[in-house]
Amino acid sequence: MSGIIEVILAFMDKGGNVLWLIAALVFFMWTLIFERLYYFSAAWKQDRAQVVAIWEQRSERRSWNAKQVRMKLLSSSRELINDNMAVITTCVALCPLLGLLGTVTGMIEVFNVMAVTGGGDAKSMAGGVEKSTIPTMAGMVAALSGLFANTYLQRIAAREQQFLEDQLTSDH
Repeated sequence: MSGIIEVILAFMDKGGNVLWLIAALVFFMWTLIFERLYYFSAAWKQDRAQVVAIWEQRSERRSWNAKQVRMKLLSSSRELINDNMAVITTCVALCPLLGLLGTVTGMIEVFNVMAVTGGGDAKSMAGGVEKSTIPTMAGMVAALSGLFANTYLQRIAAREQQFLEDQLTSDH
């Protein structure tokens, strides 16, 4: 176990401080993704049943007032379904931007080495090039993983919204 931690710390050191920002963002993003997965698998079923029960308790469902109540129930449910979805989308968009920030800081280090050594020492420039490519790769991998999860969650959210709309009928 300690060997794995050493390898991870060495990788993080090679990527520079920006890699730690990417790691924190990925942890935050995946925490929100797992929260949404848990919500859709467990808590949403109870919330949906409660909304349907409120609607089914109404004696009439065809009047203007009933339609307004239905719209309010659907709107409140939409808020519950889409909670944190925009934050997840923002995190996905920020991952490659932080990778680009790592690229820029690594290239600044390369230019600094070139200025100090006169530009001819390839070995001393290699560290800065490495420091610029690792965050770029990490940002792209993080964005791709978040993009797939976000697309999956968006599909679940759309399906659940449509399913709830179909359940709140006015024909009883």
